[in-house]
Amino acid sequence: MIIAVIVILVIIIILLMVYNMSIHKKIDSFNNLNQKVINLNILQDFLGTISENSPVDEKINQINRIIIERYQIKYSTIVIYDGTKYIVKASNVDSKHWEALSNLQSEEVFKESIETSVPKYITVNNENERLPYQKMEFARAKSAIFFPLYIDNVYIGYWLIEGGEPHEFDLIDTTILEVIRNNIVAILRTVENQKIIESIVRDDKYSSLKSAEYLYAAGRKTIDKYTQSAVCMFKIVNLEEINEDISRKTGDMVITRVCQVVKNNLSNEYIFVRYMGPKFAIVFSGIDKSSVRTFMTKIKEEVEKIEVEPVDVEFEEDEDIIAIPKINVIISTYYKGTALEGVLKKQENYLDSANNNESRINEL
Repeated sequence: MIIAVIVILVIIIILLMVYNMSIHKKIDSFNNLNQKVINLNILQDFLGTISENSPVDEKINQINRIIIERYQIKYSTIVIYDGTKYIVKASNVDSKHWEALSNLQSEEVFKESIETSVPKYITVNNENERLPYQKMEFARAKSAIFFPLYIDNVYIGYWLIEGGEPHEFDLIDTTILEVIRNNIVAILRTVENQKIIESIVRDDKYSSLKSAEYLYAAGRKTIDKYTQSAVCMFKIVNLEEINEDISRKTGDMVITRVCQVVKNNLSNEYIFVRYMGPKFAIVFSGIDKSSVRTFMTKIKEEVEKIEVEPVDVEFEEDEDIIAIPKINVIISTYYKGTALEGVLKKQENYLDSANNNESRINEL
């Protein structure tokens, strides 16, 4: 009888152990699935940030905020090499520590990590110690993981996470952190072209306008507040003639005077740039073509009343030489989410193919 009871108890214990193992497997499976869902949601947040019409630096800062909030990391810093020096692009660490954080590539403790692309974990054993790269601070961080960043095997900077406790990252799942690092690199690669465009925006000397690249950088944020906008391009069709027949400086003065007339009549919501040479572009954010046609008719009349006397050149006394600009205008509709550069290219092609004597307002 006792033997039978023991056998039954053993069987029950075995069954409970099997059941317990099954439950643990299900929990592990659920945790893995849950982590995948979390990572997917965070990746969606990253992609949403990339697609926003905001400057590159703002996007990188937003990505860093997502990392800190969603992964419960105390300090996160992204440092990128800009071609001349290492710059802190995003960090929630007090800016007084940024100089030290932007020079970690020089620290002996991280050199092997940079060479091998393997993350480096460092920590202290007690509150009185400091991390090797800390020069003037003790209490802020007691643990850190250094992640070198590469694009196409080219070292471009690093991502540093820090904790306030000794051995804080001893048990952290580094596979998740590797996923974050890969996402950071993917995002930096994605916004690289936008960064190039932002960096080549220039202020034109004679018109005091931004160059055309501004439309695809900071200007796009304003433009895409609206579902549709009117895009206008105009060309000073006789500028080349003025440059040749009078003087180049007279032509420059014509550009200055024309742009002054246009700017004086434009709202701050509208974006006015020098597109190229004698061509200028205006984006009327949230405005339809018909309203713009009326406005540009008035502008055209004012512009073609401008009279510019010769600059830095002399003519015979009996010659009455005056430069009067003439403009050719084309108006199109731009829809949010479509190719703005495509709209502008069609307008440019139209103006360049039109007869130089043409001076009117058209719509595409």
